[in-house]
Amino acid sequence: MEKVKAFCKRKNIEISVKRYLIDALGAMAQGLFASLLIGTIISTLGTQLNIPILVTVGTYAKAAVGPAMAIAIGYALQAAPLVLFSLAAVGAAANELGGAGGPLAVLVVAIFAAEFGKAVSKETKIDIIVTPFVTIFVGVALSIWWAPAIGAAASAVGNAIMWATELQPFFMGIIVSVIVGIALTLPISSAAICAALGLTGLAGGAALAGCCAQMVGFAVASFRENKWGGLFAQGIGTSMLQMGNIVKNPRIWLPATLASAITGPIATCLFHLQMNGAAVSSGMGTCGLVGQIGVYTGWIADIEAGSKAAITPMDWIGLIFVSFLLPGVLSWLFSVLFRKIGWIKEGDMRLDL
Repeated sequence: MEKVKAFCKRKNIEISVKRYLIDALGAMAQGLFASLLIGTIISTLGTQLNIPILVTVGTYAKAAVGPAMAIAIGYALQAAPLVLFSLAAVGAAANELGGAGGPLAVLVVAIFAAEFGKAVSKETKIDIIVTPFVTIFVGVALSIWWAPAIGAAASAVGNAIMWATELQPFFMGIIVSVIVGIALTLPISSAAICAALGLTGLAGGAALAGCCAQMVGFAVASFRENKWGGLFAQGIGTSMLQMGNIVKNPRIWLPATLASAITGPIATCLFHLQMNGAAVSSGMGTCGLVGQIGVYTGWIADIEAGSKAAITPMDWIGLIFVSFLLPGVLSWLFSVLFRKIGWIKEGDMRLDL
């Protein structure tokens, strides 16, 4: 056992929750953003502005989603160059065979392929053959063996959540909004979770509401400490910046979380806000306005498919209220209350910007 531990340490193979469920998941979300998400945005712009080259660029970007995710995961696992580059083939296989649950299949398979590749990397004189062979063989073999089942399971869970949200939009609106919103602020990736489960439709709208509540909520609630820099850093960047302060005083999380519990059912029951763009957008909130762009691309896709007649004023009102106005007002009101009763003190949400 000691020899195994020593070998793993030498090869930088660290079996831990942080590396696999925080580092790898977060990197996978960046891979998704750099391929599927940005490709969707580019192709939508091309369609709306009638610029064919943008449509072509976006199409190619979207097609690279599997390799992009796998390479990003390998980077997070600190894989050697030959392992990293070989993961492109692994990601393509896992994403295709995983179907609708492809992102989760890529996460699981790429981790195994990367670690096996790291284990043999630079152990032989023909490393340029052995390392890519082992990485690709293990990855593609596991994709054939595991990916369909992993993808089906992820898709089933996502479909169950979406079905339950359609059936009980009020209660599921609260649950999905709060859970996904909390995931966004934690050092894990809400975007990757939404992508892995394929959360779209009303459930995607609730997830978006929860993420917006966290980002806009913290930005507004901490404005007195962080001013305009903090407003933009958290409101368009990430509420994860507050994790250090949350550890010191968990009560500062209450305003944004309570706001998400309110905006979630408002999104599902009142505005019927649906995310019919890329599922990864559901977990992005107001980060770079990606969530809102995702909703818009979904509207366009629905119009092209004939399931939606046009974008209505109520659509825009719902998106603006759920994304910006309600989270800001509610979080500010809750923060004022908690500051008055002493649960939140001056400086508790200060960031070193």
